Amino acid sequence: MARGARRSSWTAAAVATLGLGVFAAGRGTLDGPMIAASLVVLCLGGFIGSLGRSRIVRTPESPGTGRHSVAEALLANIPDPVILVDRRAVVIEVNPAARALLPTLKLRHPLSFALRAPDVLDGIEEVLRTGAALKTLYTTRVPTERAFEVQIGALPMPDGVVGGQPNVVLFLRDLTSARRLEAMRVDFVANASHELRTPLASLLGFIETLQGPARNDPPARERFLGIMKTQAQRMARLVDDLLSLSRIELREHVPPTRPVDLTRIARQMVDTQGPLARDRGVALSVAAEGAFPVLGERDELLRVVENLIENAVKYGGSGGRVEVALRRQTDAASGRAGVELAVRDYGPGIAAEHIPRLTERFYRVDVASSRDQGGTGLGLAIVKHIVNRHRGRLIIESVPDAGTTVRAIFPEFETAGTREALAEPA
Repeated sequence: MARGARRSSWTAAAVATLGLGVFAAGRGTLDGPMIAASLVVLCLGGFIGSLGRSRIVRTPESPGTGRHSVAEALLANIPDPVILVDRRAVVIEVNPAARALLPTLKLRHPLSFALRAPDVLDGIEEVLRTGAALKTLYTTRVPTERAFEVQIGALPMPDGVVGGQPNVVLFLRDLTSARRLEAMRVDFVANASHELRTPLASLLGFIETLQGPARNDPPARERFLGIMKTQAQRMARLVDDLLSLSRIELREHVPPTRPVDLTRIARQMVDTQGPLARDRGVALSVAAEGAFPVLGERDELLRVVENLIENAVKYGGSGGRVEVALRRQTDAASGRAGVELAVRDYGPGIAAEHIPRLTERFYRVDVASSRDQGGTGLGLAIVKHIVNRHRGRLIIESVPDAGTTVRAIFPEFETAGTREALAEPA
């Protein structure tokens, strides 16, 4: 084996071992350093042994070749970007994840050509000067905003390889998802606290009034008690929705396994919401022919239909009617049969810029109107997570002044005798 080939193979092996060690340690794996140390000993042993036999011609069956190929395969399968540079910050080795992140990254070219990050480049110089590993941050803005923690460490080289001088390995750990989750958590806590603070402040204010100026004023007391009841019910709905959302998210990865008839669920919920629709002067109807079986959780699907009908009646009821329809459809992309539940109103509609955010927690098109209607801002978020758990899709279509249609599409469940069994009376 030629000296250059040995050096390249050992370099790949070293990067792979160090990368695996950093990858495991970065995720809190206790065995990470032990695995890395074992692999380093293995690869160093192979490299040093190859130096002593540099004049021996290896056969294709030589175990050293397999060891080097395994190291290169390990490097290729590290999921996070790994980059090895020399003392001049010239790229020596990279893995596919690094090439995907930095398409302009090229071997034997300076790292600064592809990675314009002063903190990272200064970190390489500091690691070479001190020999101590360090961490820094690297963010990208194009094509999407992403954040990485860059772990920079010196990679000692044996005597005889580039003069025994250390190279530097960069391991980039993607923090984008973690930061997004943290931002969502902070927003969620802030929104939930805000939603609870308003009714609590109202209750405290009325209690103080009843204990003071209105102590002997029966008409005022009755009026205040009615408002207090409304605010208490609002808090109860919010807590119930928060608990429901939490339970649904915990089970979102577990698909339902029992067949249920979506037609029965839709008809039952139309009957349940009938009084609300009549009180608001809305004609509520359902169109469904036959049974529409899906694998589902009955209570969760009832919640989906309830929330969609209630939203349509409350916010689109000015159109005078709400239509619930079930139909069978075929996905053009996959060719799979599906069941579509559509709830349509003829109200004021929703502007296009609001539609992508309607399923966010606590997002409202009109905050004052939503609170007046008793909404918590969590209804469509609950619907979205239930539909996801049922491996379905949620589509919202709206035209200002022409109404809104919300479609929930579920995979159809069809086996011999299923339709007849579901068609029997409950």
